[in-house]
Amino acid sequence: MTRDRPIAPPMSSLSTAQESTPDSAIAPNDLALPTVTIHQPQPADIVYPSADGKPLAETYLHLNAIIAILKALQFHLCGQQATVLADQFLYYSQGYPRLRVAPDVMVIFNVAPGGRDNYKIWEEGEIPSVIFEVTSPGTRQEDQHHKHWLYQQMGVQEYWLFDPKNEWIEGQLRGYQLGPSRTPDGDPCEAYLPITDNQSAVLGLRLEVCGPLLRFFNEATGQWLPMPDEIGDVLAERDRVAAELDQERQAKEAALAELAELRERLRQLETDA
Repeated sequence: MTRDRPIAPPMSSLSTAQESTPDSAIAPNDLALPTVTIHQPQPADIVYPSADGKPLAETYLHLNAIIAILKALQFHLCGQQATVLADQFLYYSQGYPRLRVAPDVMVIFNVAPGGRDNYKIWEEGEIPSVIFEVTSPGTRQEDQHHKHWLYQQMGVQEYWLFDPKNEWIEGQLRGYQLGPSRTPDGDPCEAYLPITDNQSAVLGLRLEVCGPLLRFFNEATGQWLPMPDEIGDVLAERDRVAAELDQERQAKEAALAELAELRERLRQLETDA
């Protein structure tokens, strides 16, 4: 579920050569432009807004679900060349600031960690690898049709829909991953295929519905990623364990130094004898 923002209607392909008409000259009904990201000189007056003044989410449960996903994945990817952004404009066509979408949560790899006011694909050089939409009946059509098509055409590897109020998705969770398929003409292509085991291959996590929240299980560590109100305790415990390990290391180094000193004394006694 995202705010009602202007995004391009479905187009035939993201790889079509882009027109040279500046965005300021496009009429409201002429937004069906190709969504290729190319490098080209831009007029200085083109502005890519970072906000539209509309609320983040339509209900408390949707907002809480977005924050829980954001914080869990930020915790999971801490220290990696990746960023996790929530409800921020994703601009996908250089020179056309009306061609944008605001995913509820998106994960982008191979970019500098940290937040951004907005995300421009042509500047960062990477498209999102995983996108989450916290959906509702009001955004159902957009989420399962236009955004499904748009993210597929962009090459987003995984697309997840989470229904925190259990209003229209059976089981509350639905996932898709890019996989080999064929066009109606029989030509090979990539298309979204259903994820049937709730496993995110990109993130290395299993997704689990816990009422109005989505949780993540790390198979490699055998642990759940913490919820926002648990992160402080997890970090405190991590610091405590690190301090204990450091004390053990220092004690071991001191013991080895003492042992080396005793050996040296013994060698000297044997030499004097």
